[in-house]
Amino acid sequence: MEKDMTKGKPLPVILKFVLPLIIGNIFQQLYNMADTIIVGRFVGADALAAVGSTGTIMFLVVGFAQGITAGFSVLTAQRFGAKDEEGVKVSVANGILLSLIFTVAISALSMISMHGLLKLMNTPDNIFQDAYTYIMIISAGIIATIFYNLFSSYLRAVGNSRTPLVFLVFSAVLNVILDLVFIINFKMGVAGAASATILSQGISAILCLVYIYTKMPALAPNRHHWKLHSKESRHQLAMGIPMALQFAITASGTMVMQSAINLFGSTAVAAFTAANKVQNLVTQGMIAMGQTMATYSGQNFGKGDIPRIRQGVKAALQACIVYSIGAAILVCLLLKPALGLFFTGDVDMSAMLPWAKTYVYLSVIFYIPLSTIFVFRNTMQGCGYGFLPMMGGVSELIARLVVAMISMALTSYPLACFCDPAAWFTAAVFTGVSYIFVMKDIRKKYETA
Repeated sequence: MEKDMTKGKPLPVILKFVLPLIIGNIFQQLYNMADTIIVGRFVGADALAAVGSTGTIMFLVVGFAQGITAGFSVLTAQRFGAKDEEGVKVSVANGILLSLIFTVAISALSMISMHGLLKLMNTPDNIFQDAYTYIMIISAGIIATIFYNLFSSYLRAVGNSRTPLVFLVFSAVLNVILDLVFIINFKMGVAGAASATILSQGISAILCLVYIYTKMPALAPNRHHWKLHSKESRHQLAMGIPMALQFAITASGTMVMQSAINLFGSTAVAAFTAANKVQNLVTQGMIAMGQTMATYSGQNFGKGDIPRIRQGVKAALQACIVYSIGAAILVCLLLKPALGLFFTGDVDMSAMLPWAKTYVYLSVIFYIPLSTIFVFRNTMQGCGYGFLPMMGGVSELIARLVVAMISMALTSYPLACFCDPAAWFTAAVFTGVSYIFVMKDIRKKYETA
């Protein structure tokens, strides 16, 4: 079902679109949490630490894939808002062909570099082999991740946020079932968790593609569309590459932070991993709002309704403030009982809890700045501006790098945990100022035209 976001009051339109995305993103996190919970309970705390130690590398690889595919769909949203039906199909086919090329490159490069990256990140020796096994399987199956995100982005570009949710829920359930079968029945350990994740995402991608061709003819390319077009390729790469690099830059910062956390041993890594998973779960509404604003701004930019974009941003920020306060309260309440899900009874929770609390309590103070990043960044990207959002990622990287280096020099765990809040605050200021500049630039161009 398509949704025209150029009509109606902005706040109700945004909220109606964002709710399925929040649910979908939560299931996406449950997807990932299923790996860590089942691995932690049925394989052991060291195995959980191994999976957790690869989290930032996984964010680098998967984030790059998400960024490039989200960038490819910006053109689709703009052409849908402009009522260019032929242009929509051309952009879809062109994005699929470009994604095939990037799949080969990302998969090959990530697999070649994984061993060195894990060494560089101070991965403890007792979890190194499990960490390497897990991340290599994820890298080998990156095609599933890329095409699920691409097809979901295309559906969202035309206002359909419900269908990706349905397929994601199905895949999340399947992922849990496969985790249990591969880990408990087949004794595959961390390899089983990684295989379950890739297989589940691959099925999601296939279901999305089938749905597009059977239910969404406006998105389904015809035979003559299947070739690379230079104009579309330039536009999609101009958006996709900066968005992918923005993810990669942010991930590089989190890798530096993980390197600092790794210095405190596998217990700290396991506790930090579990706490980070809980936090990621409750902050998914912020990410969903960003995804919503990319579609909202893309469609309205394509129509040329710039005042409506401003109205939407104001409504989104108001919603994010309320959500951030609720999320901060929720994560503090959930932390202790949630940690028990990740470990068996023989693990000393009293040793785990202080490490986890330190990270969470420092982070929740900065949830409001974190939420604004997604609104400003994705709005700019939806309007076709890729460079400034990417530089927002650079500001995050610099902040994390500085704090991480100081924390390692002082051997301070609280300071290592402060890497995230420092990055969020820095990026919030940068993207907020950038958004003001971008809106002035857009208004000037329209006045000139």
